[in-house]
Amino acid sequence: MKRVVIKLGSSVVADERGELRADALARTCDAAARVHRDGTDVIVVTSGAIARGMRVMQLPQRPGSIGELQAASAVGQGKLYRAYDELLRERGVTSAQVLLTFFDMSARTHYLNARQTLSTLLEWRVLPVINENDTTATDEISFGDNDFLAAQVAVLVAADELVLVSDIDGLFTADPRLHPDAHVVAEVSDFAALHDLQIGHTTSPLGSGGMRSKVVAAEMATAAGIATVICNGLRAGALEAVLAGERQGTRFAAREARYSSFKLWLKYAKPARGRIIVDEGAARALRDGAASLLPVGVTDVHGDFDAGDAVDIAERNTGAGGVLRPVAKGICSYSAAELRQVRGLKSDAVRRVLPRASDEAVHRDYLVLD
Repeated sequence: MKRVVIKLGSSVVADERGELRADALARTCDAAARVHRDGTDVIVVTSGAIARGMRVMQLPQRPGSIGELQAASAVGQGKLYRAYDELLRERGVTSAQVLLTFFDMSARTHYLNARQTLSTLLEWRVLPVINENDTTATDEISFGDNDFLAAQVAVLVAADELVLVSDIDGLFTADPRLHPDAHVVAEVSDFAALHDLQIGHTTSPLGSGGMRSKVVAAEMATAAGIATVICNGLRAGALEAVLAGERQGTRFAAREARYSSFKLWLKYAKPARGRIIVDEGAARALRDGAASLLPVGVTDVHGDFDAGDAVDIAERNTGAGGVLRPVAKGICSYSAAELRQVRGLKSDAVRRVLPRASDEAVHRDYLVLD
């Protein structure tokens, strides 16, 4: 059975005044209901709660403070979901509202609970409509943009395809508003090749995303073996064509999934709380030998983290002016204070300093290469 995640940006859900785009939402629900009836599992990730709240409260522009953003979301969230629920119910589809926070993805137990809930809804043939719970999110604990939330959800449920529905036809070679000769990139199979393109952060007045966030979301999803498409939700028939397997917008080919679901969670959902600097030998052992990181290979510790937190692992490139080069990310067995005590020490010496300490600073089972 195919499983697809459809993400709608604020500019597709609402116009510049914050009014819902009834035609775009109706087309989306038509397309989602059609493939749902054919047996496809469908999840919708939507933006637009803040935009809807802004319109209801007649705010002249998107708020700048966290408190006002949360309040606008609280006003708009229920009204936004009601629009989806009514449209889907008219098409014979039962829906469910699911609100997620960054913590739900970054805490492993919450992550597994979220996956179980979504799996059960899909087994019941219910279509989840997901949004970030903006009313409890903060600058420090937030997805920042629902493109990332959609990619996380796609990984969470092991989707076959992620469709990022925007107000633009796809990824262009340059900003088409500034460069009339820019054209849509139909297929992306090598993310390194995108460095030559002018991929911007420009957003709509109501949204927080941009094309760069969509490309990063596509990179996250395709790394998990999930094909990703960016298409124009304001263009009639575009989403329907994508769901039918036709060429539309920009398609990012799925890559061979290298990691387990745990390591995908670690790589993309678990925030790093610090950084460990390792010597050349340790870096080589991690990259080439699938080894664990031992305290003897640690040269420096940055940040303040606890045992069980995720940390970035890097080596200092002495040939490039000491620039740090990413190596991996992992769950550390030591707190930052403990690791500073034993960095550079062999295992016997470590046990004399910290008798109950683990032999590994980061075990290979809890480590994912950059």
